[in-house]
Amino acid sequence: MSSIHRRALVVGASGIAGQTVSRQLIDQGWEVHGLARRPGRRPDGVRPITVDLLDPDATATALAGIRPEIVIVTAWIRKDTEAQNIEVNTATLRNLFAALEPDGGVRHVALLTGLKHYLGPFEDYATGVKAETPFHESEPRLPSPNFYYAQEDVLFEAAEKLGFTWSVHRSHTVFGFAVDNAMNMVLTLSVYATLCRELDRPFVFPGSIAQWNFVTDVTDADLLGEQLVWAATHPEGENEAFNIANGDQFRWRWLWPQIADHFNVAWAGPSETPLTLEEQMTALAPGVWTQIAEREGLAEPDVTKLASWWHSDSDLGREVECLTDMTKSREAGFLNFRSTPKSFFDKVDRYREARLIP
Repeated sequence: MSSIHRRALVVGASGIAGQTVSRQLIDQGWEVHGLARRPGRRPDGVRPITVDLLDPDATATALAGIRPEIVIVTAWIRKDTEAQNIEVNTATLRNLFAALEPDGGVRHVALLTGLKHYLGPFEDYATGVKAETPFHESEPRLPSPNFYYAQEDVLFEAAEKLGFTWSVHRSHTVFGFAVDNAMNMVLTLSVYATLCRELDRPFVFPGSIAQWNFVTDVTDADLLGEQLVWAATHPEGENEAFNIANGDQFRWRWLWPQIADHFNVAWAGPSETPLTLEEQMTALAPGVWTQIAEREGLAEPDVTKLASWWHSDSDLGREVECLTDMTKSREAGFLNFRSTPKSFFDKVDRYREARLIP
């Protein structure tokens, strides 16, 4: 690889994956341009680009002359229906590729998706799963419309037209460091545990009995970033889809008491009817969290910027077993892994250092 042209564009640079991969690229000597829809947290050293990818003209202007060698797409927009998800999340990719085309120079594009590839979209989530666990990358697409499939098709079309290689990365629930993020389980559960301790109520597992007992896995954000960079810089990663999970498996009935012990709060397992986080916390949390933040001198008093109740409810409420196979990635040469408990508590420590939780 040329030492002269080490320029990367990270789309979604303020998100849970985008922040991480941006830091990693900077540490490896890349010039990193970080695109996001609105001003927000981006790692030191990132050259910020604030633009809405749904605006093709603004996108073309914002990206003119950057000419990145690699592009890593970690952003998506959530809408009410899957038809709308498909419409907006393919439009962002088309506008991105159209803006990059005039300058050329793109060698590889890495697209982050997830396990809804195997589980189905939000409105048909985990109802028509046909694959055996652990999920393998070779599984055929489900019949339901799915914005991940639509994004892949746009990616493949652009790769053929513009001549770059591609990779798709299917992560499970991401344990990472980010704020005001739509899918952030570590911070959500940390806020939940803190509120339970404040209110002297048990740290109740908010999901299904099935998910409490099933074997599962998750994805550490740092590990995800490492695979994104690896695929973009190694020929073994070209034109392939890869699962990305920590490489260990666990049951929530094993990890949940460890989380409770860390936060010094009593815990309880699931009930027949899940006591969801949205039900427990939507009305209660804002006022209580504001009091905690003021008393403890926390950096963010708005709990809605920290906790994504709906996303954790969705993952923890599943009635199907969900874990992924990492053989393909390992055989290709990506051998990195993480311990899930260490991943969780590492992120908790980082949130404490940032004064986001007490």
